[in-house]
Amino acid sequence: MKRLDKLTTENLSAWVQQAKTKAEHGKVIDRIPQLAKADPSWFAVHICCKSGKTISFGDTACVFPLMSVIKIFSLLYLLEHLGAETVFRWVGVEPSDAPFNSLEQLVSDRGHPRNPMINSGAITLADKLPGKNPSDRTLSFCQWLNQLAGCQLYLDEVMLASVRLTPSTANEAIANYLAQAGHLENLETALDTYEQICCLSGRVEDLALLGKLLACENSCLLAQKRRIVNAVMLTCGLYEASAEFAVRVGLPMKSGIGGGLVAIVPGEGAIACYSPALDNIGNPVGAIAFVETLAQELQLSAFG
Repeated sequence: MKRLDKLTTENLSAWVQQAKTKAEHGKVIDRIPQLAKADPSWFAVHICCKSGKTISFGDTACVFPLMSVIKIFSLLYLLEHLGAETVFRWVGVEPSDAPFNSLEQLVSDRGHPRNPMINSGAITLADKLPGKNPSDRTLSFCQWLNQLAGCQLYLDEVMLASVRLTPSTANEAIANYLAQAGHLENLETALDTYEQICCLSGRVEDLALLGKLLACENSCLLAQKRRIVNAVMLTCGLYEASAEFAVRVGLPMKSGIGGGLVAIVPGEGAIACYSPALDNIGNPVGAIAFVETLAQELQLSAFG
């Protein structure tokens, strides 16, 4: 029997309570008004196992924007459509020890984005998504994900309006620098596409179904593409904290400032959490604490 399959809601209940206590040390992001409305005590988890077994617990009806979690799927989308050789001409795979929206990092790397999980890399890849305009690109991408994973993502127009109301000066500076370095075909299209795909929203179950695509063999995706995405997540998915959690947890993970987190248990399934209180790096405190406990208790580390 697989390790994830051994899980019961009784185990889950105690571990969720522990994680919620730790989440009290985090803070809901206030830069984007719509995100600031989230209750820091909300917590939801959904686990999809390869066997078909699913386990849910907590505030699972909450809808949240994927924000930076979408970066792993835009990478997957482009790998599938254009191939690794093309994609990795645009972005690197080196971990970064600077914040996810650091212009200094990009300048020191002479305008070449260090990896697809930080904003410079994700904006560069948003520029390359197929489609005639940002809305068309976002819709095609969203439909592809929903069809592939059986999830129900949608573009949250209220969240998008809130993001546009308080534009990120850091992202604008990054996009300007990328454009000057010749890495963007169209600066406005790149930023608008990036903002739209970050506002693709769903429930914790939708995120777990997306994660399952990366965790388990399927006829729709090439195994090599899944391996690439999982490797980049492990080394870069939690920003400057990635190496620390690769050691402590041993699972590919990706977080977003909306409070979402997905963890991949290769060959077994995916764990998705929603916990909107963040640490000072931008990772959801409760969600990471929960996955860490789960990985230790069930010995889930990808490294045995």
